[in-house]
Amino acid sequence: MSSDKSVSLRIGLVAGESSGDLLAAGLIKAIRAREPDAVFEGVAGPEMIAAGCDAWADAETLAVMGLIEPLKHLPELIRLRRSLIRRWRQAPPDVFVGIDAPDFNLGLEIALRKSSIRTMHYVSPSVWAWRKWRIRKIRKAADCVLCILPFEPAVYANQGIDAVFVGHPKASSMSADNDAGVARDALGLPAGRRVIAVLPGSRRSEVTRLGPIFAAAARRIAASDEHIRFVTPVASPKLRPLVEKCLQDAGVTDRFTLVDGDSERAMMAADVVLLASGTAALESALLGKPTVAAYRVAALTYSILYWFNMVDVRHFTLPNLLTENPVVPEFIQGDATPDAIANEVISMLNDPQRCADISATFAKLQSELALDANERAADALINLVAQ
Repeated sequence: MSSDKSVSLRIGLVAGESSGDLLAAGLIKAIRAREPDAVFEGVAGPEMIAAGCDAWADAETLAVMGLIEPLKHLPELIRLRRSLIRRWRQAPPDVFVGIDAPDFNLGLEIALRKSSIRTMHYVSPSVWAWRKWRIRKIRKAADCVLCILPFEPAVYANQGIDAVFVGHPKASSMSADNDAGVARDALGLPAGRRVIAVLPGSRRSEVTRLGPIFAAAARRIAASDEHIRFVTPVASPKLRPLVEKCLQDAGVTDRFTLVDGDSERAMMAADVVLLASGTAALESALLGKPTVAAYRVAALTYSILYWFNMVDVRHFTLPNLLTENPVVPEFIQGDATPDAIANEVISMLNDPQRCADISATFAKLQSELALDANERAADALINLVAQ
């Protein structure tokens, strides 16, 4: 960064979907508190825009996943990446930060770094779990990797890559002693009833695969207790019709309360959380909530992962990777059936001691991750710019 105070710090950002949008917004706020005139620009979601980022494209553009699924979006993604490279080469930022979305951002970072633009990747790709060869690409792409899991910096140190553990931003803002009653009042949920939060995902492909399964599981759970209520935070307005159809087809619309976003409050209101494995699983754990996770990908993607032995972890939800013993029941691919999921949720609801033990485990996890991640990430970025 120039020593001339008239020159503002310029930061390029590309975030993928809602979780990256929130991470980037926290980083923007932490940097702006130190550098009030800092300029932020790139691919942004609503939280980033509200924090003051100039949006060149919508973060939801990058909300594609899997090995095969992104192919139909490839021309659009290639055009976007080329456009970003061209703009930032013409007017280089002081640093570029790719937030998550590694399949898009790592290639972008490599191109910008070749043009002598400092680069940072926020949220380590799961190289310790699958597609381990990506660490070679990360070495070419990033001057620094910001890690949200405590064991990740050691993985990068072994490869000579600068990596910093910043903790998880949500761990600092969430409380394991949250008040479910207050959350239920805010969401208009009836008092004195058991509540299940159902989160089928933030991507259309996730909701398409898991929405009908979760709705059918909800029908079975509802049949076990006529007073149970469900709440689903809909990740984006585009997904609401799809969610509504799943509930209508399963005949459980009258048992559900749908809210726009606000997943944290929805989980806070719940006795048990049922969700698509991903960032939400860790957020649920940080709220101390007993959680059941499921996941399905395209059949071809799963076959490739299975036959080429591309996955090397015993568990696929983040909380189970961070606790001494796994406490989040997991259902993947063919095992993710309505009956299996419903039985697990009902079992949790009817076992208060199990739920209490899970909440205690998650409270310990929260304390380990609550490091004021936004500030630590801002420290790392300022240090990189100053080098």
